[in-house]
Amino acid sequence: MPETSSSPALPPLPPLAAQAERLIELGVHELARIPAGELRAFACAQDSGGGYGDDVLLAVHPERAPASALAPLLRREDKPGFVVTDMPDVDGFGPLDAVELPEAPLYVVTGVDRGAHMSNWSPEEALPALTQQERTPLLLTEGIHWVLQQPAALERNRCFMTIGSRLRKANGALDARTPAIWISNGTGRDGRERRDAPKVGWCWWGNRHTWLGFASATSRTP
Repeated sequence: MPETSSSPALPPLPPLAAQAERLIELGVHELARIPAGELRAFACAQDSGGGYGDDVLLAVHPERAPASALAPLLRREDKPGFVVTDMPDVDGFGPLDAVELPEAPLYVVTGVDRGAHMSNWSPEEALPALTQQERTPLLLTEGIHWVLQQPAALERNRCFMTIGSRLRKANGALDARTPAIWISNGTGRDGRERRDAPKVGWCWWGNRHTWLGFASATSRTP
């Protein structure tokens, strides 16, 4: 395995009630066809009776709020997020078979970590290691939700892949692309005007990148 590195700890996520207000402010509840009151009630119930601790992420099921709709809501230095032009099929990247996704419009994700200690690993190397640690890789939409609530999770040289989402081809094989969230350098087809903007893109299954970790969690609960 490649060498690992560590990074400073991130601040804790806001309470779920505050996360719900953030999603309502962004219009995610309308996108997901969830009444604002229902979203607030869910978050408050989890805050008061979930027993999860302090660091919990509120997520909307990807079928209700797909990555293509969430990515433009990201902001960094007043620049909106975007999906790379060669990923028009971004919403086709669904959960891996091993990912147990709650069948509910809203759920919580616990123990979120961007996996900076696994930077310079390939997805092919990282997935079995996460499984051995009893951790589950984040979906792309969960990664976007995380950055919406905690922008500090995305910083230069410490961005992350979300290998819980994969695209299955017509023949049943998995596409070799793996989704990731990082910061644009404004080069190539991104365009100079997008320099420093949050970027949803992809990397090859077998490639390593020194600046990409592997975001994961301990559990998902409806």
